[in-house]
Amino acid sequence: MNDTLQRFLFENLGIRGELVRLDASWQAVLERQDYPPVVRTRLGELMAASVLLSATLKFDGSMTLQIRGDGPIGMMVVECTSARTLRGLAHWEGEPDEASLNGQFGDAQLIITIDQKKSGRDRYQGIVPLEGDSFAEAIEGYLYRSEQLPTRLWLTADSDSAAGLLLQDLPGQYSEEDAWNRVSTLAETVTEPELLDLEQGEVIRRLFHEEDVRVFESEPVSFRCSCSRERVENALRGLGHDEVTDIIRTEGEVAVNCEFCNRRYAYDAVDVERLFAGPEQPEVSTTRH
Repeated sequence: MNDTLQRFLFENLGIRGELVRLDASWQAVLERQDYPPVVRTRLGELMAASVLLSATLKFDGSMTLQIRGDGPIGMMVVECTSARTLRGLAHWEGEPDEASLNGQFGDAQLIITIDQKKSGRDRYQGIVPLEGDSFAEAIEGYLYRSEQLPTRLWLTADSDSAAGLLLQDLPGQYSEEDAWNRVSTLAETVTEPELLDLEQGEVIRRLFHEEDVRVFESEPVSFRCSCSRERVENALRGLGHDEVTDIIRTEGEVAVNCEFCNRRYAYDAVDVERLFAGPEQPEVSTTRH
């Protein structure tokens, strides 16, 4: 299994590049839900895109890419942290088979959220229409409009792996006028099998062997869910004592299932009373999950 992010830089051209390959982390997502082929492909592309995009940003926390629309695929979300851990899921109806992005998601929005609670910085959220024929085009357009950064993306996924390539122009650092066009043209020759099957160093050599490229140390990427009992309990407290005890009376317990990892959190009547007890109350041990 090869789950890595590989950064590289074109010396003296002001262009950076990134390659990502997801194997075990992609399989961890697929093991938790049986997605139709079209949904699976789009989710894999969005996971690859989230890792690539996170590596272009400076943040300490999590970045979420979310798509919400009124089409057969109603929602898709991927969370990637600054530690290169990620998780993802999708909601759909029927068997989506439309080839176009609009046919799959309908009238949809691309929502990018950066959460840096640990560092005390404000939460950032950008919302734009989902436009273009692919996720790559949609994200390229978002970056150009919001950051004025020319960016190119190539994304692919199958039942075994998800992968992607990113190039980004760093304005004001050109030493050659046509560098961006030349490097982009070289990258356009990459094929999906190359991204999915070749070692990342081989992809860089194949595409850019005539360029002066500095390759940095690769970074591991892994699947990890950020759900926790603390988060679930905070959500239950937000519902209020009366509503939670009503659920206990009708259902016998309060059960919360994480859609990302299928982890189950269960609370009985004793747990609920402990949850809403004052700080002076002794803590009651939690139930199994």
